[in-house]
Amino acid sequence: MFIVLVESGSFTLAAKKLNMPKSKLSRHLVQLEKQLSTQLLIRTTRSQELTQSGQLLYQKSKPHIEVLSKVEEEVGSLINEPKGQLNIVLPIEFFSRIISELITDFAKQYPKINLTCGHYSGAIPEINHTTDLTFVLHETPLTASHWIGKTLLSFPQSLFASSDYDVSKLSKPEHLINESCILSNPQEQWLFRDKNTLQAVPIDSRIVLPSPEMRLEAMQRGLGIVKLPDYTCQSNNKIKKVKLAKDPVAQQLSVLYQSRSIPLKTRAFLDFFQNNIGRLS
Repeated sequence: MFIVLVESGSFTLAAKKLNMPKSKLSRHLVQLEKQLSTQLLIRTTRSQELTQSGQLLYQKSKPHIEVLSKVEEEVGSLINEPKGQLNIVLPIEFFSRIISELITDFAKQYPKINLTCGHYSGAIPEINHTTDLTFVLHETPLTASHWIGKTLLSFPQSLFASSDYDVSKLSKPEHLINESCILSNPQEQWLFRDKNTLQAVPIDSRIVLPSPEMRLEAMQRGLGIVKLPDYTCQSNNKIKKVKLAKDPVAQQLSVLYQSRSIPLKTRAFLDFFQNNIGRLS
């Protein structure tokens, strides 16, 4: 009940999920706090916040609850489908028609899973306990954390320009420093691989656009050079690749989750995603 209360964010929602009166849930929380001799939750009229003890209890007990839930779901899966609320977060760069089709197909295949899909832009978001899966696009290794990380796929990247953009003087990555370029964020550097070393090139942004579709459109209209995964530019005869002495670093797709023992609903999505992500390429 404590785990449900924390993840629901309110007594009203938690009581509804647990199918019990709020007063009964409140009494159970008081009993738990008395048993542990510490306050777990700070309540106001508008919000609830975990104390340090509450945060510790949640973090340490959640993996065990998940294991028990997984056993329950696996037993139930003998006669039932995976079910429950599933929260995933994707980078806004990964929002595309193909990903939308993939998620829609999953929702049709698993009608008893309630799927909530959020997005973020820029750096890796601060992961909270209500998120089941966080997908990350990155070019350098992820920083160490207590989350479990798994790399799913690698996407080759290239530099692209409109067919009438003059790239005749470009042969090395450093030639891009004074070039008009289109970036996904203002502080972006472009990384190029030279055997086992990386070369970082600071880029002067002509325009900053978070969406790859927007960057592609701006490039096609002659606003500058853009770096994009190759799959986003397939069969486009309005653009050309900018070939340099070194190739851009490939983009990695990784997924982060809280525990190695993940619920059946989460495993169902992860397996489905891995089996179908090849649609992009």
